[in-house]
Amino acid sequence: MPRPAGNVRLKSARIAAGYSTQQAFATALGVDVRQVRRWESNKPPWPHADMQQRLTELTGQDMEALGFTVPLGRDHAAVPRRSAASSPVSGRLPAVPSRTQASMQPSSLATDYEDVTRSHRRMYWSVAPATLHPAVLAHADLGCALLPETAGRTRRALASSLAETWLLAGRIEFFDLREPEAASSTLLRALQAAGEADDALMGAAILAHTAFIPGWSGDREAAAERMVAARTYARRHPAPAAFLAWLDAVEAECETRCGHLRTALNLIKHAEDTLAEDQNHSVPPWMDWFSAARLAAFKGNTQLKAGHLPQARSTLLDALDQMPPEENKQRTVVYADLAAVEAASGQPEAACHHACSALDQLEITWYATGMERVRDVRRSLIPHQREQCVRELDERLYGWSTTVSALTR
Repeated sequence: MPRPAGNVRLKSARIAAGYSTQQAFATALGVDVRQVRRWESNKPPWPHADMQQRLTELTGQDMEALGFTVPLGRDHAAVPRRSAASSPVSGRLPAVPSRTQASMQPSSLATDYEDVTRSHRRMYWSVAPATLHPAVLAHADLGCALLPETAGRTRRALASSLAETWLLAGRIEFFDLREPEAASSTLLRALQAAGEADDALMGAAILAHTAFIPGWSGDREAAAERMVAARTYARRHPAPAAFLAWLDAVEAECETRCGHLRTALNLIKHAEDTLAEDQNHSVPPWMDWFSAARLAAFKGNTQLKAGHLPQARSTLLDALDQMPPEENKQRTVVYADLAAVEAASGQPEAACHHACSALDQLEITWYATGMERVRDVRRSLIPHQREQCVRELDERLYGWSTTVSALTR
């Protein structure tokens, strides 16, 4: 498989920053589109000092991370750089190695690195995020250090596993730690690594995750642009049916967050039809975050937001029945949504019962997204806060262990 043509690092950074076309990027920079094409070529020319500043401002990365090589005779210190403190991951993707450098490591290196990546993937569902996150970042740094010592298939395999590692780090930052700015930076590095590997399907998965960030903050236009990019990358593989159904589910959640509930429900229906047409549901081994039960959970949340309470209750109960025992994080979210359904239905006792079940799951595995939904439920119960069931919920919600966990994670 040939290496991808052009400066994939700048291209990845451009797309992650929300500039889906070279023309849009050129307009933001105030240059002709031909200049952007030259920068995204195999041998990008060194930009002028003012353009260096603009490029780093728009992408959040320094010149080396954007695929540029300092010309001989230039002072490295003059190159705009991001401070190490501003980045959740210290490592940068190194340059393409020479033949001598690449001969330093055996071909088994990528397999050894993938073994650890696979272990982290499994640990995500049970290990506390604050414990796992530093290990995942250290593994990403290791991948960056090893990449210059590889070439050919080994380099591509290592880069693909590095992309998965950074994707996992970004997911922890966004969903578990609720650090969207850190997640945005980390997911950009994941996309650049996927570009190094020429792994279009991994690139599509990363781009879809970047859509969550503007989607959850209500920026529908930015989320939609990133989903267009994700679907474009998915067509290059081509993607399996279950992956396409997941893309529908991601877009549906973004539409739900932005208040476009009918569009979201239509997307979920399309995802259900897509899964029904392909009973194999084959996906890459790294895509362990989606299933029919998770699609039902997406659907139940959207029905809740749309005010379809009986349908939401039925959908969410079915999702619980379908979930395997190890799905603690997702089960937290479903219990919280069931609590929200009952609160909206004027059933505070049932709402508190499900909210306490969510807190039970949080004691097993912390999940910031789940806690956010439990707190939303408690806010909706303010009209009933003098009732005994709500007071008992408060005892759980503001117990020593739960409060400390919420403040320190």
